[in-house]
Amino acid sequence: MNENRKDYDVVVVGGGPAGLSGALALSRARRSVLVVDAGRPRNAPAEGAHNYLGLDGVPPLQLLAAGRKEVTGYGGEVVTGRVVSARRRDEGGFDVRLEDGTGYGARRLLVTTGLVDELPPVPGVAELWGRDVLHCPYCHGWEVRDRAIGILATGPQAVHQALMWRQWSDDVALFLHTGPEPSEEQYTELAARGVAVVDGEVERLETEGGRLTGVRLKGGPGGAGVVRPADALVVAPRFTAVADVLASLGLEAADQEAFGTVVGSAVPSDATGATGVPGVWAAGNVTDIMAQVVTSAADGLRAGSMINADLIAEEVRLAVAAAS
Repeated sequence: MNENRKDYDVVVVGGGPAGLSGALALSRARRSVLVVDAGRPRNAPAEGAHNYLGLDGVPPLQLLAAGRKEVTGYGGEVVTGRVVSARRRDEGGFDVRLEDGTGYGARRLLVTTGLVDELPPVPGVAELWGRDVLHCPYCHGWEVRDRAIGILATGPQAVHQALMWRQWSDDVALFLHTGPEPSEEQYTELAARGVAVVDGEVERLETEGGRLTGVRLKGGPGGAGVVRPADALVVAPRFTAVADVLASLGLEAADQEAFGTVVGSAVPSDATGATGVPGVWAAGNVTDIMAQVVTSAADGLRAGSMINADLIAEEVRLAVAAAS
Protein backbone atom coordinates (compact mmCIF):
# COMPACT_ATOMS: atom_id res chain seq x y z
CA MET A 1 0.00 0.00 0.00
CA ASN A 2 1.28 3.47 -0.91
CA GLU A 3 2.63 5.16 2.21
CA ASN A 4 1.71 8.55 0.71
CA ARG A 5 -1.92 7.65 0.36
CA LYS A 6 -4.52 10.23 1.34
CA ASP A 7 -6.89 9.46 4.19
CA TYR A 8 -10.57 10.41 4.26
CA ASP A 9 -13.36 10.26 6.78
CA VAL A 10 -15.35 8.22 4.28
CA VAL A 11 -14.55 6.48 1.02
CA VAL A 12 -17.65 5.82 -1.08
CA VAL A 13 -17.23 2.86 -3.43
CA GLY A 14 -19.53 3.43 -6.38
CA GLY A 15 -20.83 6.73 -7.75
CA GLY A 16 -24.43 6.01 -8.72
CA PRO A 17 -27.47 7.66 -7.10
CA ALA A 18 -26.88 5.85 -3.78
CA GLY A 19 -23.18 6.66 -3.57
CA LEU A 20 -23.49 10.28 -4.66
CA SER A 21 -26.45 10.90 -2.37
CA GLY A 22 -24.51 9.53 0.60
CA ALA A 23 -21.44 11.54 -0.42
CA LEU A 24 -23.52 14.70 -0.70
CA ALA A 25 -24.92 14.30 2.82
CA LEU A 26 -21.47 13.60 4.22
CA SER A 27 -19.82 16.48 2.36
CA ARG A 28 -22.48 18.85 3.64
CA ALA A 29 -21.69 17.51 7.11
CA ARG A 30 -18.12 18.78 6.58
CA ARG A 31 -16.65 15.30 6.26
CA SER A 32 -13.73 14.56 3.95
CA VAL A 33 -15.23 12.28 1.32
CA LEU A 34 -13.86 10.43 -1.70
CA VAL A 35 -16.13 8.79 -4.27
CA VAL A 36 -14.51 6.13 -6.47
CA ASP A 37 -16.57 5.27 -9.54
CA ALA A 38 -15.84 3.26 -12.68
CA GLY A 39 -18.19 5.36 -14.80
CA ARG A 40 -20.30 2.47 -16.10
CA PRO A 41 -23.80 2.96 -14.63
CA ARG A 42 -26.23 0.08 -14.94
CA ASN A 43 -28.99 2.26 -16.43
CA ALA A 44 -26.79 4.00 -19.03
CA PRO A 45 -28.71 2.49 -22.02
CA ALA A 46 -32.02 3.97 -20.81
CA GLU A 47 -33.23 7.25 -22.31
CA GLY A 48 -34.41 8.49 -18.93
CA ALA A 49 -34.78 7.65 -15.26
CA HIS A 50 -38.35 7.79 -14.04
CA ASN A 51 -40.32 8.22 -10.81
CA TYR A 52 -37.66 10.60 -9.47
CA LEU A 53 -39.86 13.42 -8.19
CA GLY A 54 -38.97 16.71 -9.86
CA LEU A 55 -36.58 14.98 -12.28
CA ASP A 56 -38.81 12.43 -14.01
CA GLY A 57 -37.28 11.39 -17.32
CA VAL A 58 -33.84 12.82 -16.58
CA PRO A 59 -31.13 11.10 -18.67
CA PRO A 60 -29.14 8.84 -16.30
CA LEU A 61 -25.73 10.27 -17.20
CA GLN A 62 -27.04 13.81 -16.78
CA LEU A 63 -28.32 12.95 -13.30
CA LEU A 64 -24.93 11.54 -12.29
CA ALA A 65 -23.05 14.52 -13.71
CA ALA A 66 -25.25 16.86 -11.68
CA GLY A 67 -24.68 14.74 -8.59
CA ARG A 68 -20.90 14.82 -8.98
CA LYS A 69 -21.01 18.59 -9.37
CA GLU A 70 -23.03 18.93 -6.18
CA VAL A 71 -20.70 16.66 -4.21
CA THR A 72 -17.55 18.45 -5.35
CA GLY A 73 -19.24 21.79 -4.71
CA TYR A 74 -19.21 20.93 -1.00
CA GLY A 75 -15.60 19.78 -1.02
CA GLY A 76 -16.08 16.11 -1.78
CA GLU A 77 -13.78 14.44 -4.29
CA VAL A 78 -14.64 12.09 -7.15
CA VAL A 79 -12.11 9.92 -8.98
CA THR A 80 -12.56 7.50 -11.86
CA GLY A 81 -11.47 3.97 -11.00
CA ARG A 82 -12.52 0.61 -9.66
CA VAL A 83 -11.96 -0.51 -6.10
CA VAL A 84 -10.82 -4.13 -6.05
CA SER A 85 -10.42 -4.71 -2.32
CA ALA A 86 -10.55 -3.23 1.14
CA ARG A 87 -9.08 -4.39 4.43
CA ARG A 88 -9.47 -3.35 8.03
CA ARG A 89 -6.47 -1.72 9.68
CA ASP A 90 -5.32 -3.04 13.03
CA GLU A 91 -5.49 0.49 14.45
CA GLY A 92 -8.98 1.08 13.03
CA GLY A 93 -10.32 2.27 9.72
CA PHE A 94 -9.74 0.73 6.32
CA ASP A 95 -7.24 0.57 3.46
CA VAL A 96 -8.85 0.70 0.03
CA ARG A 97 -7.01 -0.47 -3.11
CA LEU A 98 -7.93 0.46 -6.67
CA GLU A 99 -7.36 -1.61 -9.80
CA ASP A 100 -4.44 0.62 -10.83
CA GLY A 101 -2.71 0.07 -7.47
CA THR A 102 -3.67 3.42 -5.96
CA GLY A 103 -4.49 3.24 -2.28
CA TYR A 104 -6.62 5.38 0.05
CA GLY A 105 -7.40 5.30 3.73
CA ALA A 106 -10.86 5.65 5.24
CA ARG A 107 -12.35 5.80 8.71
CA ARG A 108 -15.62 4.44 7.30
CA LEU A 109 -16.76 2.84 4.04
CA LEU A 110 -19.98 3.25 2.10
CA VAL A 111 -20.28 0.59 -0.62
CA THR A 112 -22.79 1.28 -3.40
CA THR A 113 -21.49 -0.93 -6.20
CA GLY A 114 -24.91 -1.97 -7.48
CA LEU A 115 -25.69 -5.12 -9.41
CA VAL A 116 -25.28 -6.76 -12.79
CA ASP A 117 -28.26 -7.79 -14.91
CA GLU A 118 -27.66 -11.33 -16.18
CA LEU A 119 -29.88 -11.52 -19.26
CA PRO A 120 -31.49 -14.53 -20.97
CA PRO A 121 -29.21 -15.83 -23.76
CA VAL A 122 -31.54 -14.98 -26.64
CA PRO A 123 -29.90 -13.22 -29.61
CA GLY A 124 -30.92 -9.57 -29.64
CA VAL A 125 -31.81 -9.28 -25.96
CA ALA A 126 -28.49 -7.81 -24.79
CA GLU A 127 -28.29 -5.46 -27.77
CA LEU A 128 -31.71 -3.92 -27.02
CA TRP A 129 -31.44 -4.00 -23.23
CA GLY A 130 -32.66 -0.80 -21.60
CA ARG A 131 -34.39 0.45 -24.74
CA ASP A 132 -36.85 -2.10 -26.17
CA VAL A 133 -35.95 -5.00 -23.86
CA LEU A 134 -37.16 -4.09 -20.39
CA HIS A 135 -37.91 -5.52 -16.97
CA CYS A 136 -39.50 -2.82 -14.77
CA PRO A 137 -42.99 -1.53 -15.64
CA TYR A 138 -42.64 1.42 -13.28
CA CYS A 139 -39.43 2.44 -15.04
CA HIS A 140 -40.60 1.95 -18.64
CA GLY A 141 -44.31 1.06 -18.74
CA TRP A 142 -45.56 4.51 -19.68
CA GLU A 143 -43.10 4.73 -22.55
CA VAL A 144 -44.46 1.55 -24.21
CA ARG A 145 -48.12 2.07 -23.29
CA ASP A 146 -50.69 0.79 -25.82
CA ARG A 147 -47.97 -0.95 -27.83
CA ALA A 148 -47.35 -4.63 -28.54
CA ILE A 149 -45.53 -6.01 -25.48
CA GLY A 150 -44.08 -9.50 -25.26
CA ILE A 151 -43.16 -11.31 -22.04
CA LEU A 152 -40.28 -13.78 -22.31
CA ALA A 153 -40.92 -16.60 -19.84
CA THR A 154 -37.76 -17.99 -18.26
CA GLY A 155 -39.09 -18.74 -14.78
CA PRO A 156 -42.22 -18.93 -12.61
CA GLN A 157 -42.54 -15.13 -12.38
CA ALA A 158 -43.56 -14.78 -16.05
CA VAL A 159 -47.32 -14.96 -15.51
CA HIS A 160 -47.07 -12.30 -12.83
CA GLN A 161 -45.09 -10.14 -15.25
CA ALA A 162 -47.68 -10.59 -17.99
CA LEU A 163 -50.56 -9.63 -15.72
CA MET A 164 -48.58 -6.67 -14.40
CA TRP A 165 -47.68 -5.27 -17.83
CA ARG A 166 -51.29 -5.69 -18.97
CA GLN A 167 -51.89 -2.51 -16.94
CA TRP A 168 -50.04 -0.52 -19.62
CA SER A 169 -51.31 -2.18 -22.79
CA ASP A 170 -54.13 -4.43 -23.98
CA ASP A 171 -51.73 -6.04 -26.49
CA VAL A 172 -49.64 -8.36 -24.31
CA ALA A 173 -48.32 -11.79 -25.31
CA LEU A 174 -46.68 -14.31 -23.01
CA PHE A 175 -43.99 -16.30 -24.83
CA LEU A 176 -43.65 -19.55 -22.86
CA HIS A 177 -40.09 -20.05 -24.16
CA THR A 178 -38.22 -21.96 -21.40
CA GLY A 179 -40.57 -21.04 -18.57
CA PRO A 180 -42.88 -23.49 -16.79
CA GLU A 181 -46.32 -24.30 -18.13
CA PRO A 182 -48.90 -22.02 -16.46
CA SER A 183 -51.37 -23.68 -14.15
CA GLU A 184 -55.04 -24.02 -15.07
CA GLU A 185 -55.84 -21.10 -12.78
CA GLN A 186 -53.13 -18.98 -14.40
CA TYR A 187 -54.41 -19.79 -17.89
CA THR A 188 -57.83 -18.62 -16.74
CA GLU A 189 -56.40 -15.37 -15.39
CA LEU A 190 -54.41 -14.70 -18.55
CA ALA A 191 -57.43 -15.36 -20.75
CA ALA A 192 -59.65 -13.15 -18.61
CA ARG A 193 -57.23 -10.28 -19.07
CA GLY A 194 -56.80 -10.89 -22.78
CA VAL A 195 -53.14 -11.94 -22.59
CA ALA A 196 -52.17 -14.18 -25.51
CA VAL A 197 -50.10 -17.26 -24.69
CA VAL A 198 -47.55 -18.26 -27.33
CA ASP A 199 -46.12 -21.78 -27.26
CA GLY A 200 -42.61 -22.62 -28.40
CA GLU A 201 -39.09 -21.47 -27.73
CA VAL A 202 -37.91 -18.06 -28.91
CA GLU A 203 -35.04 -18.17 -31.41
CA ARG A 204 -34.11 -14.50 -31.63
CA LEU A 205 -35.39 -10.95 -31.75
CA GLU A 206 -36.08 -9.22 -35.05
CA THR A 207 -35.02 -5.60 -35.47
CA GLU A 208 -35.14 -2.80 -38.00
CA GLY A 209 -33.11 0.37 -37.66
CA GLY A 210 -31.86 -0.78 -34.27
CA ARG A 211 -35.37 -1.13 -32.80
CA LEU A 212 -37.38 -4.22 -31.96
CA THR A 213 -39.97 -5.28 -34.53
CA GLY A 214 -40.78 -8.86 -33.61
CA VAL A 215 -40.02 -12.10 -31.80
CA ARG A 216 -39.05 -15.08 -33.93
CA LEU A 217 -39.94 -18.56 -32.67
CA LYS A 218 -37.86 -21.61 -33.44
CA GLY A 219 -39.13 -23.52 -36.44
CA GLY A 220 -39.05 -27.20 -37.23
CA PRO A 221 -36.04 -28.98 -38.73
CA GLY A 222 -34.60 -26.81 -41.48
CA GLY A 223 -37.45 -24.30 -41.29
CA ALA A 224 -37.80 -20.71 -40.10
CA GLY A 225 -40.11 -20.04 -37.20
CA VAL A 226 -43.07 -17.70 -37.02
CA VAL A 227 -42.41 -14.04 -36.21
CA ARG A 228 -44.85 -12.33 -33.88
CA PRO A 229 -44.76 -8.50 -33.98
CA ALA A 230 -43.57 -6.79 -30.82
CA ASP A 231 -42.53 -3.26 -29.90
CA ALA A 232 -41.13 -4.19 -26.49
CA LEU A 233 -40.01 -7.39 -24.79
CA VAL A 234 -40.05 -7.91 -21.04
CA VAL A 235 -37.44 -10.23 -19.53
CA ALA A 236 -36.50 -11.36 -16.03
CA PRO A 237 -32.74 -10.91 -15.50
CA ARG A 238 -30.86 -12.45 -12.62
CA PHE A 239 -29.84 -9.52 -10.43
CA THR A 240 -26.33 -10.31 -9.19
CA ALA A 241 -24.74 -8.03 -6.60
CA VAL A 242 -21.36 -6.51 -7.48
CA ALA A 243 -19.92 -7.49 -4.13
CA ASP A 244 -16.19 -8.11 -4.61
CA VAL A 245 -15.17 -5.28 -2.30
CA LEU A 246 -17.56 -6.42 0.41
CA ALA A 247 -16.39 -10.01 -0.02
CA SER A 248 -12.82 -8.87 0.63
CA LEU A 249 -14.06 -7.72 4.03
CA GLY A 250 -15.79 -11.03 4.74
CA LEU A 251 -19.29 -10.00 3.65
CA GLU A 252 -20.88 -12.48 1.26
CA ALA A 253 -23.91 -11.88 -0.94
CA ALA A 254 -27.00 -13.94 -0.11
CA ASP A 255 -29.45 -15.43 -2.61
CA GLN A 256 -32.69 -13.51 -3.08
CA GLU A 257 -35.83 -15.50 -3.87
CA ALA A 258 -39.18 -14.71 -5.47
CA PHE A 259 -41.90 -17.03 -6.73
CA GLY A 260 -39.99 -19.95 -5.25
CA THR A 261 -36.83 -19.41 -7.28
CA VAL A 262 -33.55 -17.53 -6.90
CA VAL A 263 -33.76 -14.24 -8.77
CA GLY A 264 -30.52 -12.64 -7.65
CA SER A 265 -28.15 -11.88 -4.82
CA ALA A 266 -27.62 -9.02 -2.36
CA VAL A 267 -25.38 -8.24 0.59
CA PRO A 268 -27.39 -8.13 3.83
CA SER A 269 -27.60 -4.84 5.73
CA ASP A 270 -29.93 -3.40 8.33
CA ALA A 271 -32.46 -0.60 7.81
CA THR A 272 -29.73 2.05 8.13
CA GLY A 273 -27.41 0.34 5.63
CA ALA A 274 -25.04 -0.96 8.31
CA THR A 275 -23.51 -4.34 7.40
CA GLY A 276 -22.15 -7.10 9.59
CA VAL A 277 -18.69 -5.46 9.55
CA PRO A 278 -18.45 -2.45 11.89
CA GLY A 279 -17.63 0.71 9.98
CA VAL A 280 -19.01 -0.57 6.66
CA TRP A 281 -22.35 0.51 5.22
CA ALA A 282 -24.04 -0.51 1.97
CA ALA A 283 -26.79 1.21 -0.01
CA GLY A 284 -28.64 0.84 -3.29
CA ASN A 285 -28.90 -2.26 -5.44
CA VAL A 286 -25.91 -4.06 -3.90
CA THR A 287 -28.09 -4.59 -0.83
CA ASP A 288 -31.60 -4.20 -2.33
CA ILE A 289 -32.20 -5.68 -5.78
CA MET A 290 -35.58 -3.97 -6.07
CA ALA A 291 -34.35 -0.41 -5.39
CA GLN A 292 -35.12 2.08 -8.14
CA VAL A 293 -33.11 5.26 -8.73
CA VAL A 294 -35.01 7.38 -6.22
CA THR A 295 -34.99 4.55 -3.66
CA SER A 296 -31.25 4.11 -4.03
CA ALA A 297 -30.71 7.84 -3.57
CA ALA A 298 -32.80 7.76 -0.38
CA ASP A 299 -30.85 4.73 0.88
CA GLY A 300 -27.59 6.56 0.25
CA LEU A 301 -28.79 9.63 2.13
CA ARG A 302 -29.84 7.54 5.12
CA ALA A 303 -26.56 5.61 5.16
CA GLY A 304 -24.56 8.83 4.87
CA SER A 305 -26.35 10.38 7.83
CA MET A 306 -25.84 7.23 9.89
CA ILE A 307 -22.13 7.18 9.06
CA ASN A 308 -21.83 10.80 10.16
CA ALA A 309 -23.63 9.99 13.42
CA ASP A 310 -21.26 7.07 14.00
CA LEU A 311 -18.23 9.28 13.43
CA ILE A 312 -19.62 11.90 15.81
CA ALA A 313 -20.09 9.26 18.50
CA GLU A 314 -16.50 8.11 18.04
CA GLU A 315 -15.19 11.67 18.22
CA VAL A 316 -17.15 12.34 21.40
CA ARG A 317 -15.70 9.21 23.04
CA LEU A 318 -12.16 10.23 22.06
CA ALA A 319 -12.71 13.78 23.31
CA VAL A 320 -14.02 12.56 26.68
CA ALA A 321 -11.07 10.17 27.01
CA ALA A 322 -8.60 12.93 26.16
CA ALA A 323 -10.16 15.28 28.71
CA SER A 324 -10.09 12.71 31.52
